[in-house]
Amino acid sequence: MESSPGSSSPDRAPGDRGPGTLRRRALIGVSALGLAWSLAIGIAVDGPTMWGLFPIAMYAMLAFGGLSIAASTTVAVVASLLMLLPSPAVAADVAIGSLTNAVTVIGVIIVLGGALAEVLRDTGVAGQIVHTMMRLVGGRGRTSVIFGMMLSCLLLVAALGTLAGALAVAVPLLLPVAARVGLTRTATASTIFIGGCAGLALAPFAGSNVAIMTAADVGYLQYVLYGAGPLAILSIVIGMLVAPWIQRRTESGDDFYGDEIYDSDAPGGGPDNAHHPHSARAAVVFAAALAVSVVIAVLTSAGFLFPLVALPVLTVVTAVAGRLGPRRFAASVLRGGRSLIGLFALFLLLAVLFEVITLIDPFSVVLDSYGGGIGELSPFAFAVAIALIGWVGVPGATAAQVVLLDQFFGSIGAAIGVGTGTWVIVLLFASKADTYGPFPNPNMMSAMGLARSLNLKYMLLTGWLLLVPSACMYLLIMFLESR
Repeated sequence: MESSPGSSSPDRAPGDRGPGTLRRRALIGVSALGLAWSLAIGIAVDGPTMWGLFPIAMYAMLAFGGLSIAASTTVAVVASLLMLLPSPAVAADVAIGSLTNAVTVIGVIIVLGGALAEVLRDTGVAGQIVHTMMRLVGGRGRTSVIFGMMLSCLLLVAALGTLAGALAVAVPLLLPVAARVGLTRTATASTIFIGGCAGLALAPFAGSNVAIMTAADVGYLQYVLYGAGPLAILSIVIGMLVAPWIQRRTESGDDFYGDEIYDSDAPGGGPDNAHHPHSARAAVVFAAALAVSVVIAVLTSAGFLFPLVALPVLTVVTAVAGRLGPRRFAASVLRGGRSLIGLFALFLLLAVLFEVITLIDPFSVVLDSYGGGIGELSPFAFAVAIALIGWVGVPGATAAQVVLLDQFFGSIGAAIGVGTGTWVIVLLFASKADTYGPFPNPNMMSAMGLARSLNLKYMLLTGWLLLVPSACMYLLIMFLESR
C-alpha cells in the first residue's frame, strides 16, 4: 500500500538521516567552527603566527573526510582570509599575486594540455601512435604484443599528459590485437595500466610533473634522471613479468574476448582512430615538434613557463598538419580546454590560499621555534616521512598534492639539507604512489573498464607488485643521495 506524501517510511523514523547526510552535516559543522576559530585568531593575533598552518590543516582534514576538493579549498581560502583580515590594498596585492603565482600558471598549463589532447584525438594522431607502435611488434608472439601494448600506452599517455583520456583512445585500438593473441581481459587491463602509469610519470607537460619540476626547481632532464626515468624503466621491466604471470593465472577461466571485440561499431571507430586522411603526416609533425620542444627545454634549462609556449605551438602545428579547419580546430581547443576549467579554478583558489599564508608567515615561526629539533632529523628520515604523508595523507588532484606538500614542507626540507634529487623523488612518490595502491582508485577502474575486465583482485596485485619495488628503489636512491 502506498504511503501518503506526508507519511514516513516504516523503515526509518521521521528524524533519521542516512550516513551520507550525517557526514555532510558534520563536515559543514567542522567548517563553520574552523572559520569562526580563524576569525578569532585574526582578531586576537597580529603578525606572523604558527596558526597560519591551520587553514592548510583544515583543508586536508575536510578533503580527507569526504568534502569535495573544491569545497575544501574554498573553506581553506576563506579561513586564511579571516585570519589575515587584509586591508583593501593588501587584498588587491593578494589578487594580483595570485594571478601571476606559479600555482595558477600550472592550472593554465593543464588547460592548454587538455586542448592539445583533444586536437591529437581529432587529427587521428593519437590513434596513429598506437597503430605505428603495434605494427613494429605485430605478429611476433604474445610477449612482444604485451610489450608493444605497454609502449603504446606509455607513449600516448606521455604525449597527452592524462592517463584515463589517453587510454580511452588507445584501448579500443589495442583490444583486437589482444584478442588475436589470446590475452585475457585481466592481463590486458594490467598491461595497459602498467604502460599508462609509466607514461604518466614521463609526460613532460602533465600538470603534476610540471608542478614537481617547479617545486624542486629542476628541468625536465633532471626530473627524468632523478625520478620519472627509474620509475618508468622499473615499471616496464616488472610489467613484463607481471602481465604474463597474470595471463597464466587467468587463462583457464572464461576471461577471453569474444567476437564482439571486432565489431566495427565498437568504441574507437570515431574521430579518435588512425584513419583520418592526414593522421600519418600529423603524427610525424607532432612527434618532431614534441622532440624539439623537449630538447630545447633540456638545453636551455627552461622553467615552468616553457609549456605556456610549447603547448600552444604543438597544438597549432599538429592541427595544421592534420588539416583541421578553423572551425574544427576552435571546437577541439574549446572542448579540450573547457573540460578542465574546473581544475584551473581549483589552482587559482590554491594560489590565493598560498599568497595569504605567505603573508601570515607561519613557517618562519615554525623554524624559529623548532629549528633545533628539526635540524636533528636526518634529510633521509625527513624525506621518507614527507613521502609517506603525501601518499596516504594528502588527498586531491596530483598537481595540487605536489603544491601543498612543497608549500607546507619545502622550506623546512631545504633548512635541514634535503637535496634537489631527493625532493623530486619525494614529490613524485607522494603524488603518484596512490595510483598503485594500496586501495582501488579511479585510474585502476579506468583501465579495468576500458579492458572490459571485472577482476579487481589482480588489478590490485598489479599495483602492489609495482608499488613495493618502486618504494624500495626510491628508498635506496634517497639514502644514497642523502649521505
